[in-house]
Amino acid sequence: MPAKATRESFGETILEIAETNPNLVVLDADLSKSTMTQPFMKEYPARHFEMGIAEQNMIGVAAGLALSGKIPVLTSFACFLIGRLENIRVSAAYNQTNMKLVGTHAGIGIGEDGTSQMGLEDVAAMRALPHMTILQPADHAETQQAVRWMIEHKGPVYIRLTRQKMPDVHAPGYKWRPNKID
Repeated sequence: MPAKATRESFGETILEIAETNPNLVVLDADLSKSTMTQPFMKEYPARHFEMGIAEQNMIGVAAGLALSGKIPVLTSFACFLIGRLENIRVSAAYNQTNMKLVGTHAGIGIGEDGTSQMGLEDVAAMRALPHMTILQPADHAETQQAVRWMIEHKGPVYIRLTRQKMPDVHAPGYKWRPNKID
């Protein structure tokens, strides 16, 4: 398979999951083109919430949706999510709320978006939170499997995704398992 950004793999996979999971909803912070959730927005407009440049508010809305039985998937750049760590701590981590945080543009390989958009401290920040599971898939196959697991997992999850295209590092038939290295 040609190289693909893990954010692209996420966008494709979340759209597939939505076909069979009506409780899946997506919240965006005015970045659906960059976080690859525009296809979801077009296919499921009633299950997509455009929150504007308001990650703090998005986290609170997601907590309410989660407490009412939905599975909210919040998407933004990793650097913008960690700027709202207090809200994530209270609304997601402490309460073990079933929300899924997706931080794209993680790491230093984000190209023309520039250094101010790099998510560099996100792993350290999220690791400091109780009950938070952190995922960092390496390629397309691993991203697909990690996203599917994330949606099934009960509790808060943070997944960091790349902007740059990533070559496949796993052989065909690779089976991803959380907390295991093969």
